[in-house]
Amino acid sequence: MFLPIKFFLRKKTKDNDILTDMNHNREHILPKHIGIIMDGNGRWAKKHGKMRSAGHVEGAQRFREIVKYCEKIGIKYLTVYAFSTENWRRPQEEVNGIMKLFKEYLIEALTDFQKENIKTCFIGDRSVLSKELIDLMNQCEEDTKNKTGLVLNIAINYGGRNEIVKAVKELAKECLDGKILPDDITEQSISQHLYTVNQPDPDLIIRPSGEYRTSNFLLWQSAYSEYYFDNILWPDYTGKDLERAIEAYCKRNRRYGGI
Repeated sequence: MFLPIKFFLRKKTKDNDILTDMNHNREHILPKHIGIIMDGNGRWAKKHGKMRSAGHVEGAQRFREIVKYCEKIGIKYLTVYAFSTENWRRPQEEVNGIMKLFKEYLIEALTDFQKENIKTCFIGDRSVLSKELIDLMNQCEEDTKNKTGLVLNIAINYGGRNEIVKAVKELAKECLDGKILPDDITEQSISQHLYTVNQPDPDLIIRPSGEYRTSNFLLWQSAYSEYYFDNILWPDYTGKDLERAIEAYCKRNRRYGGI
C-alpha cells in the first residue's frame, strides 16, 4: 500500500515531505493535510444486493486501512467525514447502525490503534451524541494526545456552516465581553475558533463515489484546497486509489490566486 518505488522516492526536508518522480525527474511536495468525504456506502450495498448497514460495515473497514496507509507514507493530517449534521435525516435504523459502528470503532481504537503513532481528534457538535459515545471520544483523545505521527480528525455530527456559525458566536461574545473590538476580527481569528485550530488547511480533498459536491465539508478551510473526485464507491476504495489522487495532486500548480 505504499507509493510505487519505481515511480517515486521520498525524502524529508524541514517543512515538507518531497516525492521525486523518477520517470520525469521532478520533485513534488506531498500533501500535509488530506480530507476525505467517505461516500457511497449505501450505493455499494444496493449494488451488491445487501442491506445499507452492510455498506457501512465495509466502509468502516476501508477507513481503518486508509488511516494506517496515510500514517505509513507520512501524511501529517487526515480529516474524514464520518457523519454530517444532515445525516440525521436518514432512516432511524440506519442512523442507529452508524452510531453502533462508531462505538465499535472507538472501542477498537482504544486498543488496536495503541500500536499506531496516530493522534485522534473529533470535530463537530458532540452535544447531541450519547454520553457513552462522548466519554469514549474523550478517552480516545486523551489516550492519543501525545502521539507524534498522523493527526486523525474524525468529523462526527459535523457541518461546515455550523462550524463557521460557532466561530462567529464565540467572537461576538468576546466583543460583548469587551475582550476584542469588531475591527480586531480577522481571517486568522476566525480560524482560531474552528475545530481545526492550529492545524494547516487541507491541501487535497478527495471525494469518491461519483458525486461532485463538497457537502458542507470544511467550507472555510478548503478555500484553496485541491479537489479530486473519483467514481469508486468508498467500500471499494484502496491504497492504490489514494496513490492516484496523490499523484494527480503532485502534478498540479497551486497558485493561491497568483500567477
